[in-house]
Parts: sequence; C-alpha cells; structure tokens
Amino acid sequence: MYIGRFAPSPTGPLHFGSLIAALASYADARSSGGQWLVRIENTDPPREVPESTHQILQTLEAYGFEWDGNVVWQHLQHDKYQAVLDKMVLERLAYPCNCSRKQIMQRHHSNRYDNYCRHRDAVSPPSAMRFKAQDSYNAHAQEQWSDRIQGLVTSSCSDDFILKRKDGLWAYQLAVVVDDIESQITHVVRGSDLLHETPKQMQLQIALNAPTPSYAHIPIATSKTGQKLSKQNLARAIQPHESSKLLTEALVFLNQIVDPDWPAASPHEILQQAIKNWDMTRIPQQLALVREKG
Repeated sequence: MYIGRFAPSPTGPLHFGSLIAALASYADARSSGGQWLVRIENTDPPREVPESTHQILQTLEAYGFEWDGNVVWQHLQHDKYQAVLDKMVLERLAYPCNCSRKQIMQRHHSNRYDNYCRHRDAVSPPSAMRFKAQDSYNAHAQEQWSDRIQGLVTSSCSDDFILKRKDGLWAYQLAVVVDDIESQITHVVRGSDLLHETPKQMQLQIALNAPTPSYAHIPIATSKTGQKLSKQNLARAIQPHESSKLLTEALVFLNQIVDPDWPAASPHEILQQAIKNWDMTRIPQQLALVREKG
C-alpha cells in the first residue's frame, strides 16, 4: 500500500515551489492508488507565522487537493519524540552535547562537528542531544542510495547531528523520521533541497529498526537570479483565483503531459487528468530549474 505525504511548515503561505511539491507527491500517490497525508511541521514556534496553517489548508482545498485521514500536527507529537529519544539514550545511540558553534570552529577551524562530547563522561546542562552517526567524522566514509528521480546518489556519511536543541525544541531529523514511521509512510516525494538530508534520516530509520521509504527528489523552482522560491526569500503566495493556471504551470515545470485547454478547467479536473497521465520518469533530474516569473 502506497502512503505518501505533504509536510509544509507554517512559516508563511504556500508559494509556487510549495505547489510543485504538493502536486508531485499527490499525483504520484493517487496514480498508484495510494493515500496522501498532510502533516503540519510546526516544531519551531519562533519561526511560525500566525494564521499561516489555516491559509495552507485553505489553499490546498482551493487547489483541489484532498487528503486522507486527519491532519498530523507536530506540536502534538512531543511526547512521542521524547519517548523515542529516551530509548535511543538507553541504547547509547544518542548523547548530550553542550558545544557551541564557536567552540567547534575554534577547535578545528571548521563547522563540522568533531564528536567532542561523544567521548565525555559527563556534560553539564544546558545541552543538545546528538545522534551517534555511523562512521561519523570519517572524511572518506560514503554511502549510496537510489532516488527515483536523481538515480544513484553518493553522499558522505553524516556527522553526529542534533536530535533535540539546547532550547528544548525538536530538530527536524528526529521529528520527521518519527512521524513518517508512525504514519507508515512508504514514499516520500519532495524538493531536491532536502536531498542531502536523506542519509541522516536513513541512519535514524536503521537505528529505530524501521523500514526506509522510497525517496524521489524533484527539482526546486528558482527565480531568474537563481534564488530558491521560498518563504524566507519572500516568494509570492499563490492565490485561489489562479489555481487552474498555476496547477497547469506546475505540471509543465514537472514536464508532464498538459492539454492547452487545462487552464480553463477546474482544479479538480486538472488534478484528475494529471493523475491519469502521471509519469515520474518525465521529471527532469536537474536539482534546480528557473521559473521565469519566480
């Protein structure tokens, strides 16, 4: 059974880059007869924008997307994250670290963490919690994995990365892996800006004796100046009244079959045709593609 998901952060309204990710994950799931879940990744309250969660869900509905089950909210998952972290500490897969970025840089003139606290008997609070990565700090250690769009990917093994921050907020890596396990996600379709986060998540999945989903990383949309379309870069919010037009443009971006009459069709009709004609092999491998109107 195919179970996919779309997991936006409520740091602002959806933009064209968000639409591409939602559309690709939705069409891939539905074309396989699978489920499509929505998860709001709100583990970082200081970065949240008031009302953006409501806007995100309203926009998805206006663009014809229909999700299965209830929306998953990460802020309601904290007890589950803590239970997993406690288990990892008992199994010596995680450890406390109070190193600052400045201290790491001073020790090795590099931002790369040197596993300093991994070998200490005691660490004074406040401290972050780090995952004891495989082959960590071995510059020659590499691993390969297969991406449905990017093909065979080779990446360096991860350093000991953070699972929980000093300020008590959960790091992305642990939250996303625990949520994917709980939701039984089998396929992840997302932007190529997250391509090199995948090995970290795979290591966590192995450590937690969980299956690894199939990954597909689509190209990200950029402006003419090469900037990724993102909320941080103030990408323009997509509007309900332009749903048919932008859905068609997103399908063109993904190199899918598009009928010239689609911009006049309803969002529901466009999505149904997109699902019917969906072909993952047509998506370009480029990690970033220019969208002229970005």
